[in-house]
Amino acid sequence: MSTDKNKFKTINPATEETIAEYTYLSGDEATNKVEDCHKAFLNWKLKSLDERANIIKSIGKTLEKHKESYAQLMTKEMGKLLSQSYQEIDLCIAICNYTATEGIKQLQDEERPLYDGGKGTIHYSPIGVVYGIQPWNFPLYQPIRYSIASLMAGNGVLLKHAKNVTGCALKLKEIYEEAGLPKNLFQVLVINHDVSDDIIANKYVKGITLTGSTPAGKHVAVKSAEVIKKTVLELGSNDAYIVLDDADINKAAKICADARIYNNGQTCIAAKRFIVVDSVYDEFKKQFVNILERMSYGDPTNDDFDLGPIARKDLREQLHEKVEKSVEKGAEILCGGKIPNTKGYYYPSTVLGNVTPGQPAYNEELFGPVASLIKAKDNTDAMRIANDSKFGLGGGIFSEDVDKAMDLAKNYFDTGMIHINSYGLAYPNMPFGGVKNSGYGREHGGFGVKEFVNAKAITQA
Repeated sequence: MSTDKNKFKTINPATEETIAEYTYLSGDEATNKVEDCHKAFLNWKLKSLDERANIIKSIGKTLEKHKESYAQLMTKEMGKLLSQSYQEIDLCIAICNYTATEGIKQLQDEERPLYDGGKGTIHYSPIGVVYGIQPWNFPLYQPIRYSIASLMAGNGVLLKHAKNVTGCALKLKEIYEEAGLPKNLFQVLVINHDVSDDIIANKYVKGITLTGSTPAGKHVAVKSAEVIKKTVLELGSNDAYIVLDDADINKAAKICADARIYNNGQTCIAAKRFIVVDSVYDEFKKQFVNILERMSYGDPTNDDFDLGPIARKDLREQLHEKVEKSVEKGAEILCGGKIPNTKGYYYPSTVLGNVTPGQPAYNEELFGPVASLIKAKDNTDAMRIANDSKFGLGGGIFSEDVDKAMDLAKNYFDTGMIHINSYGLAYPNMPFGGVKNSGYGREHGGFGVKEFVNAKAITQA
C-alpha cells in the first residue's frame, strides 16, 4: 500500500493550485516496464528504416492534432507562456519530420572497399533500451529530442521526466501509441532517484541520456560507468553573449533581452552573462536595462505578459538566493531583484551590474530572468571573460564584422553552439550539445541518431 512518501502532487506555478496527484512506481513495477520495453524492442529493431520513418512522421502529425491540449498542459504544469508552448510543439513536429528523412540517410549501410581487395559493410545496429532522464523546462521538447532519434535508430525508450511535468510525460506516451508506435516501446517511469539508479544498472538498458544539472550529470555518469554503459549528457550552462566595440547596440540590446527572458529565463542555452566592451558599455547598459525593466509578468495564458512564473517555489527561492549572494559580494541591482507579493511563483526581469568573479552571477547558472552585466576592457578581454567559465553549452557574438565574429566563433569561443547577431534555441538540422561541465555528446543534425547505435564492421573476401 502506498504511503504519503510515495505520492506527489503537480502544482500550477501561476496559481499555486494542485493539478493532479501521482504515485511512484515500485522497483518491481519499474523493472516490469523495462522488460516490456525490451520485448517490444526485439520486434522494432527488425523494422526497416522506412517503416520506422513512417511512424516518426505519424508522431509529428499526431502532435499537430493535439497541439492545443498539449500546449495548455505544458503552460499549466510549468508556467511557460502559452505562445511559447505552441512554438515548442512546432519545433518538435519539425524534429520528427527532419529525423524521419535524415535518419534514413544517416543509418543506411555504408559500403567501403578494403585495402586487400575485400568488401566492407558498416551497419548501424540499435543497441537496445535507451533510458532518458529529462528536466521540466521544455516538457515536450526534452523527451522528443532524444526519443525520436533513438526510436528512428531502432531502440526502445524509457522516460523519467521531472515530476512537476508528469502529465506531459504520460500524454506523450498516449500520442506515440496513437501515432502507431508499438505498445510498450516507449515507457514512462514515474520513479524516485533510488529506483532510477537501479534502472541504469538493469541489464536491458544499454544507454543513458540526461539533461539536467552538472551534479546530476556527474551522478549518472558515475553510475553508468560502473556498469560500462554509454551516456550522453546535456548539462547546465552560463552562456556568454559578447557585445564587441563595433556592434549594433540597438540590435544587440533587443536580442539580448529576448534571449534572457525566453521561457521565463529557464533555458539551459539562454543568454545569461552579457559581456560588453568598455567603449559601448554605457549605451548598451542604458538600452538593455530600459527594455528589461519594462517586461511585465503575469498569467502565462494571457498574451499581454512577457513573463510567466518560475516553475516551482523552491526554484524561485534558489534563484533569489543567488541574486542576494551576488549583491552581498558587490553586484548591484539595476532593475528587478525582489520577489513580488502576489500569488504564483513570479520573479521580475532583473539586471545585475558590477558582476565580478566570485559572485554566483558570474560563476554559476542563474535559472530565471536574471541577467549578469559584465564590462570588458576590449574585444580580446571580452573573449577571455566569456571563456572564463566551467560551462560551455552556447553563446553569442554581436559585431558588424561578420567575418571577425565567425573567426572568433570557430577558433576562440570554447562552447558548443554560437549565435552571431542572433539568438536561437535548437534547430533540427544543427548539432545540439556542449563542452566542459555542460556535458558531452550531440543531438539533432543527424548526430543524435548515431549516439546509441552499434556501428558494426562487416567484412568479406
